[in-house]
Amino acid sequence: MKYAIVGTGGRHQMFRDAVAITHADTAELVALCDVNQSRLALSASKVPDPGGNGVATYLAEDFDRMIAEQQPDTVIVTTPDFLHDDYIVRALRAGRNVMTEKPMTIDVNRLKRILDAQRETGKSVTVTFNYRYSPARTQLKDLLMSGVIGDITAIDFRWYLDRVHGADYFRRWHRYKDKSGGLLVHKSTHHFDLLNWWAASTPKTVTAVGKRDFYTPQMAVKLGLEGHGERCHACPVADRCEFRMDLEADEALKELYLDAEDDDGYWRDKCVFADDITIEDTMQVQAQYASGTSLNYTLVAYSPWEGLEVKFHGTKGELTHKHIEVHGVFAGGDRDKTERDNVTTELHLAGKLPEKLAVWEGTGSHGGADPIMLGYLFDPQHMEADRYGRASDQVAGAWSILTGIAANQSIARNGERISVDAMLAEAGIDLGEKR
Repeated sequence: MKYAIVGTGGRHQMFRDAVAITHADTAELVALCDVNQSRLALSASKVPDPGGNGVATYLAEDFDRMIAEQQPDTVIVTTPDFLHDDYIVRALRAGRNVMTEKPMTIDVNRLKRILDAQRETGKSVTVTFNYRYSPARTQLKDLLMSGVIGDITAIDFRWYLDRVHGADYFRRWHRYKDKSGGLLVHKSTHHFDLLNWWAASTPKTVTAVGKRDFYTPQMAVKLGLEGHGERCHACPVADRCEFRMDLEADEALKELYLDAEDDDGYWRDKCVFADDITIEDTMQVQAQYASGTSLNYTLVAYSPWEGLEVKFHGTKGELTHKHIEVHGVFAGGDRDKTERDNVTTELHLAGKLPEKLAVWEGTGSHGGADPIMLGYLFDPQHMEADRYGRASDQVAGAWSILTGIAANQSIARNGERISVDAMLAEAGIDLGEKR
């Protein structure tokens, strides 16, 4: 199978290496495409033994020519979120299958374009939700499928981003809602997809509140950072700012971004306290699912620790899962990542004592999720049948973003309850039977 990748920023590296290295016996990387010539050349240089004149590279303006000349079977899309629909639709209409990073897109108009193109061409769209493949998260699906807690009546889900990872969304293009959909789309697509998959249902109504409490100009003043620059590089107060990103101190970031700035003017290290940021850092969502399950969801982007807590309430008991990814340490970008005893799952059935369960484990990035997902994507014939239904198509990709899109509408309308069915009908979208 031949693959081409459009978008050669940090996100594409996992896919490039999976195709060109890990699964090179079943996959071939035929082309790379990006707006930035320096990043293109850098990515191509990382491809081992490409043969001939090396892997072909194309500027974004030549995307259609790349497909015509290289004839990839599948185009992998790892561009900024607001551009996903353009490349997905063009690839589909050129007769190619598509694999895309999450979120599939950021609003209902773009979503309709993708769904229409997929339906008209019959080609496949795969959304790469690696969280589904994490052994610990798959174990929760296994338990819920078994019916051990009975019918799921309610779910409490909290995700905490610390002041290193969380802050990073406020210095990149993600900080503009028209480019990322905000964290409720860009980041929470992972979480809402897990919830749809775990609960085997889809959202029916959504209400939300959201605000920017921490990454604000006022917080810069409180932290003594008056007079900060537009970016960390050459900022006059960088020496006393714990949120500083030093692109020159990290060779990988330097060559990927700082050394490539002259090509497109993209700054990777904008100030997290700028006044032009349009996304929220504190969000709470309530949703009702078609199955009757209700959800309380919280996302905070400035927590002293990073990880998740989820509790499933059922007619026979409760299932609780907690993952501490990073301990509460913050000083100039240091992150005390946990190594052991950081994931717990507890089953508490009515009339019995709580039971700590042995958590399923794996090796590799994202808690062992990435190697499993990449195996199914690029070497499926050597993988066992997936009884958990972890593969995600354009329909699952759509449902994963619809909670966040509806939540954004609710926030804009002062907490109004949004009907997802009405939102879809207004956009002319039919996703089939509700669950």
